[in-house]
Amino acid sequence: MTIDPVALTADLIRCNSVTPAEGGALVRLESLLSEAGFACTRVDRGGICNLYARWGARGANKSFGFNGHTDVVPVGDVAAWTQDPFGAAIVDGWMYGRGATDMKSGVAAFAAAAVDFVRDTPPDGAVVLAITGDEEDVAEDGTVALLDWMAANGERMTHCLVGEPTCPNVMGEMMKIGRRGSMTCYFTAEGVQGHSAYPHRAKNPMSALVKLMARLEQAPLDAGTAHFDASTLAITTIDCGNLATNVIPAKGRATVNIRFNDAHSGASLTQWLRDHAAAVQAETGVLIEMRVKISGESFLTPPGAFSDLVARAVQAETGVVPSYSTSGGTSDARFVKDHCPVVEFGLVGKTMHQVDERVEVAQIHALKAIYTRVLRDYFA
Repeated sequence: MTIDPVALTADLIRCNSVTPAEGGALVRLESLLSEAGFACTRVDRGGICNLYARWGARGANKSFGFNGHTDVVPVGDVAAWTQDPFGAAIVDGWMYGRGATDMKSGVAAFAAAAVDFVRDTPPDGAVVLAITGDEEDVAEDGTVALLDWMAANGERMTHCLVGEPTCPNVMGEMMKIGRRGSMTCYFTAEGVQGHSAYPHRAKNPMSALVKLMARLEQAPLDAGTAHFDASTLAITTIDCGNLATNVIPAKGRATVNIRFNDAHSGASLTQWLRDHAAAVQAETGVLIEMRVKISGESFLTPPGAFSDLVARAVQAETGVVPSYSTSGGTSDARFVKDHCPVVEFGLVGKTMHQVDERVEVAQIHALKAIYTRVLRDYFA
């Protein structure tokens, strides 16, 4: 009896796993995979629930891995939904629910494909599922914890597919072979408070921050690289909390977010930001401090045998040739890339994180078929 990926998706959606809650989703997957002969281990850390499941021998020469997450973002205004966010209702061929697109359907499709594959054609190698409950949150004790545990216990993946939704509009049109890096810089400027009628007696931190923001936006970081669009810098806030119109504040803050390609690293951009801050500090006499958080470095899995194998499977099942892309935000592939070659492919993500998030039922079946073909071709 084959595993129905639509029914499994519904089971997972009905688990209220708003990050970082587990909600029963990993329990359901562990039950299914254990019954199919997968060795399952809960790799919980820091209050986050994670599941590692392997069919086949530890350390096999060929070990195909799948990475995904069962945690979801909050539902928002429940009254704005036309269906129960955790009901998995099917209306006119669409299944509704938080996580329907991002990414319980992807996890269900791969789990169903993996179970059927190892039962029908046991491969010479291993099939691994590394499923986290911490992708939508800070992502410090999710896939990172799984990879740390794997390294400590001799577990490995030779290649990995991340099942995030990757297609903008049409099933099969895009797969990811890399991602931009992401970093946020928090600036604090401290000057001298004074009366706005006598600005020469003060040192205005807001003026210094405006000068600094103008410098950072003055020239593009780059013009793009072979596989990446141009890096971007966005000013996300400038504020001092001052409610008085006749007072120059003593302190102000500004924040920028940078999405960067492989022409840069987090370290090189941190130095670039620090140099600009130092120049403005010297010019204005306002003390500028900065704190940087690097969410992930840019990475690329160069087009080759693995990406081509996945692309052929997508084309065979959908009739669409996927483009190789590095667009979008970050994903847990940024962690997996340090363990093994990784690509991403999943369904259309137009409704992810939205009210009335939903997935076309036919896409879930198509995704299972694609993942099944990937497994078959990988072990052929």
